[in-house]
Amino acid sequence: MEWRRSAFDWNQARAFLVTAEEGSLSAAARALGLTQPTLSRQVAGLEEALGVTLFERTSRALLLTQSGIELLAYFRMMGDAANNISVAATGQSEAVTGHVLISATNLMATYFLPPVLKNLRKTAPDLQIEIIASNELSDLRRREADIAIRHSRPKDEALFAKRLKGTTAHLFASKQYLDEVGRPKTLTDLEKLKFVGFDEPALRLGLMASRGLNLTTANFNFSTSSTTVALELVRQGFGIGIFPIEMGAAYPELENPFPGFEPISIETWLVAHRELRTNLRIRLVFDLLAEGIG
Repeated sequence: MEWRRSAFDWNQARAFLVTAEEGSLSAAARALGLTQPTLSRQVAGLEEALGVTLFERTSRALLLTQSGIELLAYFRMMGDAANNISVAATGQSEAVTGHVLISATNLMATYFLPPVLKNLRKTAPDLQIEIIASNELSDLRRREADIAIRHSRPKDEALFAKRLKGTTAHLFASKQYLDEVGRPKTLTDLEKLKFVGFDEPALRLGLMASRGLNLTTANFNFSTSSTTVALELVRQGFGIGIFPIEMGAAYPELENPFPGFEPISIETWLVAHRELRTNLRIRLVFDLLAEGIG
């Protein structure tokens, strides 16, 4: 191998890769925790080192040049290799200290994680736990998280997954709302009421129809991607929501408006990169989450 020909800086390569993936210098700077001028200098330094122009800079956007498009695939391989090195190195760590990043849905992070983390705090008080509460899947290969709690089994063979105790989702509405509109006695009555949508309501219509409840987007005057916001909207009488039974039952002002509606099964999976199974702190957190969630 001609080592002198690959003398560019990895930080510059990473700056180019993240800028290309994020689509702008400002977004890439946020992702890397850098200032935009610093990131711009790194990209310019890579262009100078390689002797090519990677981006066409316009007043509105950054566009990859043909050279940038052709080289991007190689830089993606470099990025994957760097992440694999990080994963492998982390897997050799034996200290029960340091940082562990847990990714979970807004629902899990709010209602299921805190009781488990109390036990973790007693067991390993020196750990620093960071929680990403998002309904977007974290990429464990790229180390966006060390451990993820998901509601479907991962298909990636590089990931280690353990199925946990699932739950069921039921209809819930505030007693105040049902006092105002009347408690439905049939599915037809239920179809006349308002619902609070989670994410995009149109994506849930087929699931509801499979249970005999034929709704349209007109039933949803309010929707949100946040489970906690949806819960608050339901508690304040904006309509009917669908929540895990443990979550709805925790609020005495809520009730199931139509117990005959078939509950929706929710799977729960605990996921980590296979290389992290040998890391003591990741393994400890993984096992405690598995035990606490069930």
